[in-house]
Amino acid sequence: MRLGYNTNGFAHHRLEDTFEILAEIGYRSVALTLDHQILDPPDERGVGRAVGLIRPLMERTGLSVTIETGARFILDPRRKHQPTLISGSQDARERRLRFLKAAVDVAAGVEAESVSLWSGAADDGASEAVLWSRLCDGLRWLLEHAHARKVRLAFEPEPGMFIERMAQFERLHRELADPLFGLTLDIGHVHCLEDGALDEQIKRWRGCLWNVHIEDMRRGRHEHLMFGDGEIDFAATLASLRRAESNGPVHVELSRHSHDAVAAAQHAYSFLRSLVSVSHSRS
Repeated sequence: MRLGYNTNGFAHHRLEDTFEILAEIGYRSVALTLDHQILDPPDERGVGRAVGLIRPLMERTGLSVTIETGARFILDPRRKHQPTLISGSQDARERRLRFLKAAVDVAAGVEAESVSLWSGAADDGASEAVLWSRLCDGLRWLLEHAHARKVRLAFEPEPGMFIERMAQFERLHRELADPLFGLTLDIGHVHCLEDGALDEQIKRWRGCLWNVHIEDMRRGRHEHLMFGDGEIDFAATLASLRRAESNGPVHVELSRHSHDAVAAAQHAYSFLRSLVSVSHSRS
């Protein structure tokens, strides 16, 4: 099992320092959030610079990379996570699509494992059918680009967004029916929404489980917590991931812990590593 860390939890560090610190701790993968420090401008014009920043760090540290597209204000400095593929304005949807295509280009340029993305939340009063149509149309355009670049897309159901539950993801996965379209499974989200048994979800989606986010959480509250501060049974969860023989990375996501990033990353690694060792010893 390859443990990694999301750079949204190192918001106050230089990128090169983040890579070096995570490698020193023992992580083997980075979930790299394409924020304005990396992809600027956030479209195809910024791709070359981003690749030039990332690839040497991967070579120096030996860390693999998954590209994350959840930067909060990269496209709109006043509205978090907007615009999206389901925005009411076609121009706004196209702006998100250009950003996601650029993310795919960055992923191809650094040979990333996948590009992780989500639906976003609606910003108008459109019907569910219209929102589905907007989302599927945008994803089909993106998948066409992903095929040209040979990059996998890992879609994340997110609480409060249009696609938040696993049943919705299943419908989306079925409608798109594309071999490059898989899953980012956030362990805390499933627990928070009481969205089925974690072990069953892991087993169900192991064939396209390309990215895992992991953190502690409580039922009914979407707040990413340090391990031990919530309710999740991580020994059972890591055992389920191991039984599923998932080759994808497992990335810690503690985006609210950047003020104490190094200590948080070290504590998370020690906690998870000890459970991984126990899981191996019992097999």
